Amino acid sequence: MKKIILASVFATSILLVSACSDKEVAKTNNVIVSTKAGDITKEDLYEEMKDSIGTEVLENLILLKAIENEFKVTEKEIDDAIKVEKDKYGDSFDLYLLQNNTTEPVFAKKMEFKLYQQKMIDSLDDVPAGEIEAQFENMKKEIHARHILVADEKTADEVIAKLKDGEDFEKLARENSTEPIAQKTGGDLGWFGIGKMVQPFEDVAFALETNKISEPVQTTHGFHIIEVLETRKKELEKTFDELKPDIENNLKSQLFEEKLVVLLKNVGVEIKDDDFKSVLNEYLTTDANK
Repeated sequence: MKKIILASVFATSILLVSACSDKEVAKTNNVIVSTKAGDITKEDLYEEMKDSIGTEVLENLILLKAIENEFKVTEKEIDDAIKVEKDKYGDSFDLYLLQNNTTEPVFAKKMEFKLYQQKMIDSLDDVPAGEIEAQFENMKKEIHARHILVADEKTADEVIAKLKDGEDFEKLARENSTEPIAQKTGGDLGWFGIGKMVQPFEDVAFALETNKISEPVQTTHGFHIIEVLETRKKELEKTFDELKPDIENNLKSQLFEEKLVVLLKNVGVEIKDDDFKSVLNEYLTTDANK
């Protein structure tokens, strides 16, 4: 899992695309710009925006639907949030809008999305102290690992069985891995620390004993078989107390994204446009490499 909603991008892109939605395009093919070289229609605009920012916008629209199904934001809360921001900028508010290339309706939408996001964050459990300490300990080490990436769990199980029977890891990686670079590396990922891989790949790798083979680990790329070859200590420039807030925030972000997955499953998303079939892959499964 990689990201939390970016409200400013979210608000701007949604307002842009909502101006030329599928329903509107279906009803009309109105010309919005006329030139001697040809006309530009609402459908032209929609198709261009679909190609350039459509995936990001659709993803955010789906996430908003899922969040709105669980949490509610009132008009008063929105108005109060807008007033707080306007009071902060005072007479410079219009200048702020100009400098950020935005408008007051977009700004208001941004405030609404921030409120939804904050309500969701407030609903999350506190991060246990033990998890923060365990993450700090992991930050003090680096691991040298390798993996074999295959398309499905059945193949992963077959590869694991061959490894347990003593077959060579590098050979199996070259023969079975769907990752092209494995032909050269034999699946070797080199040395890396916390933050170079994402969950659940990182969770499994850092918990794995040296020279032990993992069970299949699913990501959007497929299924990974991981082996940790070596570990070494890493010197940190900051103390636990200095790093604790950042660690807690990172773990909180993971809880946020896990909550998003639950909300998405609750609303039963069905994507009907083939161009966008993979739009939620990063939430419903996760990548190994950033």
